[in-house]
Amino acid sequence: MDERLAVAIEMGDRKVFASALDWPGWSRSGRTREAAIEALLAYAARFAPVAERAGLAFPTSFDAEVVDEQGGGSGTDFGVPSVLLHDDDARPVDAKEAARLAAIVEAAWDTFDAIAATAPAELRKGPRGGGRDRDKMVAHVNEADWSYAKELGIRMPAPTSRADTDALRTAVLEVLRRPSDGTPLADRRWRARYAARRIAWHALDHAWEMEDRSA
Repeated sequence: MDERLAVAIEMGDRKVFASALDWPGWSRSGRTREAAIEALLAYAARFAPVAERAGLAFPTSFDAEVVDEQGGGSGTDFGVPSVLLHDDDARPVDAKEAARLAAIVEAAWDTFDAIAATAPAELRKGPRGGGRDRDKMVAHVNEADWSYAKELGIRMPAPTSRADTDALRTAVLEVLRRPSDGTPLADRRWRARYAARRIAWHALDHAWEMEDRSA
């Protein structure tokens, strides 16, 4: 029997995101609602090793059920799942769930690191000749995580070394492991569930891009 997969839809003008609410980082886009869900399900096999790294059992088949659908914005059309969900993201996070969210985020980073470690320095260019090479992509992810950390109330210097990156990630995971009542973190905008989803998605999106563009 297929496992129920709770999905949130983010509708932009030109792009639509489908996100698996119980699996932060598993978000894919398409030109339509149906295409986004199809893309999400097609990536189940690629997300499975991430769940395994997090020490979680991952079902072998899913039945997607849209439980939340909201309008997107310019970020959505740019290619970022950027809408906070009114209901799901406001749900409290107990200690067990917080540990689970943090484990998935950590596994997403580990997946990114593992792929970067074996990727060639020069990646295959996109259809229009664009795209970052490996080192620039690694720097981009680290810089984005530094920016994301501010939304969690973390103030640290921008990472310039592997030690800096590790320290930043440790600080982020410490925040995500704390139970939350569902209100915005650090009196800003992001809530714990959205923070986990956004951070894990960004790492995995670039990990899979790097994997696809490796010779």
